[in-house]
Amino acid sequence: MVLALVVGWGVSARAQDIASFEKHITVKVLPNGLTLILYERPEAPVFSYYTLVNAGSVDDPQGASGLAHMFEHIAFKGTDTIGTTNYAAEKIALAKVEAAYAAYDAEFRKRIGRDTARLASLKKAFEDAQEAAQQYVIPNQFAELAEKNGAVGLNASTGEDSTQYFWSMPSNRLELWAYTESSRIGHPVAREFYKERDVVQEERRMRIDSDPEGRLEEQFLATAFVAHHYGTSGVGWESEISQVTATEADAFHKKYYVPANIVIAVVGDVKASEAMPILTKYFGAIPAGPKPEPMTTVEPTQLTEKSVVSHEANQPFYMEGYHRPDYRDPDDSVYDAITDVLSNGRTGRLYRSLVRDQRIAQTVSAGTGEPGVKFPNLFYFTGRPLPGHTNDEIAAGIHKELERLKTEDITDEELAAFKTRNRVDTLRGLADNEGLANQLAEYQTLFGDWRQLFRELDQADKVTKADIRRVAEKIFVAGNRTSARIEFTPPAAGAKGNGGAQ
Repeated sequence: MVLALVVGWGVSARAQDIASFEKHITVKVLPNGLTLILYERPEAPVFSYYTLVNAGSVDDPQGASGLAHMFEHIAFKGTDTIGTTNYAAEKIALAKVEAAYAAYDAEFRKRIGRDTARLASLKKAFEDAQEAAQQYVIPNQFAELAEKNGAVGLNASTGEDSTQYFWSMPSNRLELWAYTESSRIGHPVAREFYKERDVVQEERRMRIDSDPEGRLEEQFLATAFVAHHYGTSGVGWESEISQVTATEADAFHKKYYVPANIVIAVVGDVKASEAMPILTKYFGAIPAGPKPEPMTTVEPTQLTEKSVVSHEANQPFYMEGYHRPDYRDPDDSVYDAITDVLSNGRTGRLYRSLVRDQRIAQTVSAGTGEPGVKFPNLFYFTGRPLPGHTNDEIAAGIHKELERLKTEDITDEELAAFKTRNRVDTLRGLADNEGLANQLAEYQTLFGDWRQLFRELDQADKVTKADIRRVAEKIFVAGNRTSARIEFTPPAAGAKGNGGAQ
């Protein structure tokens, strides 16, 4: 413990306050609205970046779930200058693909009077159009261009709240990176869209359809949220993924990938005086657009306990969640403290009670921010019973610990440990370029000021034992609870899986 604290403080001695960070940071909002953050850290001739688009799965249009995730895939397919042998001709060919698909899709969607022969003919025309467009494609050129110039960790992710793109690269390739990244933000091309759609469908089958716990979590969220889009599948419902179009992806890009909705953080061996003009040149050329209007849907207060039960030939599993406010709530740090007390590894109360002492659980955990933080979300618990024990025992064990939080103050040692771990873990996470770029972009997006990262450390230090009891009494009540469980049920003889789709 002492060694961890010493290491944690030592690796980031200069990262302990806002003033020391301000000496190394330059923030610039370009005329088109895009925010750039540069942090000078000349310890090695490399830099890391983090592009955060303030739009995620929660912003998927009605009837097109999974579109944000789909567009993340498309962002690696190249631009009007990368990934094509002749974009002028390819653009015409891609328009023909969309026209052919629209005709095929219209016939496919008919519930009455679908013409099977016509459908087959339209599908053939669509496939022919795809083949014609494919002749202009240079597969994987975007990723290969980056990697040939030293990029490592080339990746992206789509969450409920945002979409992120990131990698690390030698500092002498900064201008090349600025060119490629600004190109895919400003001029992406949805080439090979329908091939990639098949990839996303397969991803859904692996992560959700073929995973009992994945299916349970999807139903858990759909039950917990009745109005807000947090209840919609982040990876997308199969019937909607299978019919989303490149035209819809282009519309999503035009609405959400506008500069005013994007923050880019660059950390490493870069000098603001030299780098900022380069970044301004490339990212400033992206056309401006109106910032998307904020979501207005508010999840109604839950007054009745809800539950989901899945009967599977699978190991039992239990989860439950309680509605809580979003990240701007004054008690946000209190939820972090509760998470730490209950679920900080082997020292957490849940582990000690359910795993170590009672020996009824194989695993147990708690956390906050499910499935996102930008809007009111869930404080959640999960547990997997050991053979011979049940989900009811897991639920009872969790509820017993929650009652303790309501009726007994946590110890001085538990509160002090939370505050120390919170500060050490936060500062340790800023010690590498990737982690710092991530946090700078996240906090700038959420709060409009990266400095909130350090202000939250101060807020955590002010959490009291009374705060923990007060918040626990407020949210951990039966009427605010949604639970979900897998109960082992032997498979029926001759049982078959779900059928395919379009």
